[in-house]
Amino acid sequence: MTLYEQTKNLIKDITNKALNAANEKGEIDFGAIPEYAVEEPREKDFGDFSVNAAMLMAKEARRAPRDIANVIVSNMDTEGTYINEVNVAGAGFINFKLNPVYITEIIKTVEAEGERFGKSDYGQGKKVNVEFVSANPTGPMHMGNARGGALGDCLANIMALAGFNVTKEFYVNDAGNQIEKLAVSLMARYKQLVLGEENYEFPEDGYHGDDVKEHAKNFFEKYGNSMVNTPDEELKAKLIDETLYKNIAGLKTGLEAYRINYDVWFHESTLHNENEVMKTVEELTERGYTYEQDGAIWFRATDFGLEKDDVLVRANGFVTYFAADIAYHKNKLLTRNFDTAIDIWGADHHGHVARLKAAMQALGINPDRLEIILMQLVRLVRDGEAVRMSKRTGKAITLNDLIEETGVDAARFYFNLRQANSHFEFDLELAVRQSSENPVFYVQYAHARICGILAAMAEQGYTVKAFSDINPELLCDAKEIELMKMIAKFPEEIKASAIIREPSRITKYSMDLAAAFHAFYGACKVGCEDESLRNARIALVAACRQTIKNSLAVLGIDAPEHM
Repeated sequence: MTLYEQTKNLIKDITNKALNAANEKGEIDFGAIPEYAVEEPREKDFGDFSVNAAMLMAKEARRAPRDIANVIVSNMDTEGTYINEVNVAGAGFINFKLNPVYITEIIKTVEAEGERFGKSDYGQGKKVNVEFVSANPTGPMHMGNARGGALGDCLANIMALAGFNVTKEFYVNDAGNQIEKLAVSLMARYKQLVLGEENYEFPEDGYHGDDVKEHAKNFFEKYGNSMVNTPDEELKAKLIDETLYKNIAGLKTGLEAYRINYDVWFHESTLHNENEVMKTVEELTERGYTYEQDGAIWFRATDFGLEKDDVLVRANGFVTYFAADIAYHKNKLLTRNFDTAIDIWGADHHGHVARLKAAMQALGINPDRLEIILMQLVRLVRDGEAVRMSKRTGKAITLNDLIEETGVDAARFYFNLRQANSHFEFDLELAVRQSSENPVFYVQYAHARICGILAAMAEQGYTVKAFSDINPELLCDAKEIELMKMIAKFPEEIKASAIIREPSRITKYSMDLAAAFHAFYGACKVGCEDESLRNARIALVAACRQTIKNSLAVLGIDAPEHM
């Protein structure tokens, strides 16, 4: 249990006892204590925590909230606690002011937990599958993959820290239309190399990228014209075998450079090879959610309030991507029995969300177990102008191009600066600027600065003392208290981020923590002459260093010791 949870539970316990005492005396008449909130007031002058119980009880008690609040306070016993003062404010809020020494316990907690600080058992080991990026292995990764990678990886890290049993998964689309299109495109480029471009037409809807030309060239250099008369289906299979898995290997290498390591690479082809797709269609049919029309098998999406039905199996016998997607999510939620499956998709897939959830419901799976996070596109800018092409290649910017230009730290931090469903501009110049205007530099500099402070203190013989060997009550300056409160919030932010599936809370928190440190450092000299105060402040900055490091670690970002 975190320090904040302990303190809130203390306040709740004292408030509940006061309510029960008032009820027994007949001072307030109510049936049950409402689910009231214990929160930090917006105005710091009001106190450290506030309770809104009186407002929630006014209707049942038939009294003004402020009167109820005064009765509650009059029945409170805060003897032997950190609570210094309780008062009533506004319409009936009960505000609690605590002895600042309570917050110093956070230094002891960080000292004991170290790199584990921020971890909780909130998730109770529930199995969660987080699937993200899942780029078609037909070409290089683009900006959408870059944002999805940062979002998914950081969310998975956050949920693991919050006590969930998390599996990071990449869904490899190695079957279906896009693979057929890749095969046709490769065959066309290969035959053009052998026969001449004018003698073999490239399909209009084929993949026109240079990567396809490069693969065809490599194939030609290996086999020459020996394969040109091979039957098309055999040639396409050979080209895919030579090309697709090189692309997949390239995806793995690129994602590892982005500090993303998956637990599972799930191949769509396994669903087809093990007949899971058709078995899923058959189960939907048995449940009465399909029908045949014009030789095709359709899913009755309109039974679930959707505007139109969807094809599962075409008249030619080929299953659709939708049918494979249903089978894949059934595999996650039933076969592998994840409690929750979280997918991160581009916003252009929003129309697919309702129908996939409807399919889960049709299979008897609670659709709430499937969560889809839709992310908006990012606009890259330089000098205020939109950037679409790489300076190096003159082509569309890929994930690798971005990493080369800004570095991994900046890319991962910036892609988690905003909520997934928000549009935002990624300023390429700001991302590499070494100034406080650059948020990732600002946070990393705070960590490096603390490392420098502690190194300087150590050179003078002043090392980090154990909490038991300092006098924490000396840490009573407003900036010291604010820094300790900010450190104490880290586990709360991790839990909140996991609950709402929002990594941007942690980037914002890391910036707020860095700001609290810089404010503290500007007001409180660490290497002061008072030995006891110096030891206490050294312990505080050491706790701050660990917390910044932990917050950056969950984002997959380095915490440098020198900058």
